[in-house]
Amino acid sequence: MTSLDERSLENAYRLFTSGDARKMEVGTTAGLLKIHRYLFGGLYGFAGRLRTKNISKGGFRFANALYLKEILKQIDAMPEDSLDKIVAKYVEMNIAHPLMDGNGRAMRIWLDMILRKRTGKIVDWRRIDKERYFEAMERSPIDDGELRNLLEAHLTEDVDNHEVIFEGLDQSYYFEGLPKKSDR
Repeated sequence: MTSLDERSLENAYRLFTSGDARKMEVGTTAGLLKIHRYLFGGLYGFAGRLRTKNISKGGFRFANALYLKEILKQIDAMPEDSLDKIVAKYVEMNIAHPLMDGNGRAMRIWLDMILRKRTGKIVDWRRIDKERYFEAMERSPIDDGELRNLLEAHLTEDVDNHEVIFEGLDQSYYFEGLPKKSDR
């Protein structure tokens, strides 16, 4: 039996093998919702839709659902003309956490799509340590420097390398609890 996460990961692979990733709107909430729908459509009834409930994780409350649409308009308007600004936008989208579940997986793809378009690079997620990443993400609302440095140290211009992309997707899903491919 295939788990929900494994089916979603298969959808993530298809997003890239089909070329659909190149057709999506980049750097917007609408683009993020389309990524989420692609990953989780048929798996979650709320796939590709903004959350309407308040959520928290580890004692951190994400943006209030009542103000989410206004917050997302502000995030959409944020510039993407440097790595610093792209990371700042990524951090703000993480604070908003606009989806009921699957924010991390969808937003890491969203981030890579922005980076690819604006810098010609993507994150080589295979090289990112899970604990270090989550620690940097937890501190990022106060200071995104640690996260920016971590991501910058692992950027690659090898944006069309299937190994980088697909093993990066595997790593992203591992971040969210799916066993590493070698352990499945």
